[in-house]
Amino acid sequence: MNILISGSLAYDRIMNFPGKFSDHILPDKIHILNVCFMIDGLRENFGGTAGNIAYTLSLLGETPTILATAGSDFGKYRNWLLKNNIPIDHVKVFDDVLTAGAYITTDKSDNQITAFNPGAMNCRAGFDLDLINPEKALAIISPGNLEDMYNYSRVFKERGVDYIFDPGQSLPAWSGEQLAGMIDGSKIFICNDYELQLTLEKTSMELEDVLKKTGMLIVTKGEEGSEINTGEDGKINRIHIPAAPADPVKDPTGAGDAYRAGLIKGLILNGGDIEHAARMGAVAATYSVENYGTQTFHFTPESFNERFKAAFGEKAF
Repeated sequence: MNILISGSLAYDRIMNFPGKFSDHILPDKIHILNVCFMIDGLRENFGGTAGNIAYTLSLLGETPTILATAGSDFGKYRNWLLKNNIPIDHVKVFDDVLTAGAYITTDKSDNQITAFNPGAMNCRAGFDLDLINPEKALAIISPGNLEDMYNYSRVFKERGVDYIFDPGQSLPAWSGEQLAGMIDGSKIFICNDYELQLTLEKTSMELEDVLKKTGMLIVTKGEEGSEINTGEDGKINRIHIPAAPADPVKDPTGAGDAYRAGLIKGLILNGGDIEHAARMGAVAATYSVENYGTQTFHFTPESFNERFKAAFGEKAF
């Protein structure tokens, strides 16, 4: 099975400020704000939606194809992907820009100030679908270059490639018409409960209308688990998938991407049993929330199976 992952590659540069932002920002001087926060350290993690999903899939024994862009500083990330047996043949590198980067400063009250440089993400990755057999491919369109996202949804439908549509943080950038068009024809539309509400508002659709356009809707709800929605004969069928136990919970960053990787692996197995696939997503997410940052966790198929059996009483694969 060819797994195509479109989205972003990014460096997450995380900084800690040992004080409180509020102690250094004067409310009556906001109009002339000029502050400098002296941090006590910086961690650089590999991130981006495509990179995060691909990394978890590699732990699950897959070799997905990343459709994304990177910049002149891609070297460290390239080596990391290759070390984890993730092909980089279709990562397009632009030497005149930097790889996308998030610069996140957190104070001791867990308030955050984030600056995001899209860098190479402003450039298109593209992909020649003639290289694959559409009947043996599964794709996910996750947040990345907007033009790529829109074009992939169109081309995947034209070529008969099953795809998961995952707009995530790109949602504010789309018109209601564009959003509805990308949902239409998708195998799965996946989002969290906030993103679903935003989608309904932007498209002026009801949930029943969404289910007429996609094979199914999966809504993730953090510690409350996830929900599979399908529609038949005007009725909405809902299946609740509980969250798998995580101990300890440290950082939710990247948990959604890990969930998507587990879901994709599950769809490939067991004849595409969606409930089983969603449970695999739930277990994959636990490894992410137990660690700070993204791509900082590790598991083996054996340890994954053990955790899956402890959570759901059966083996994952």
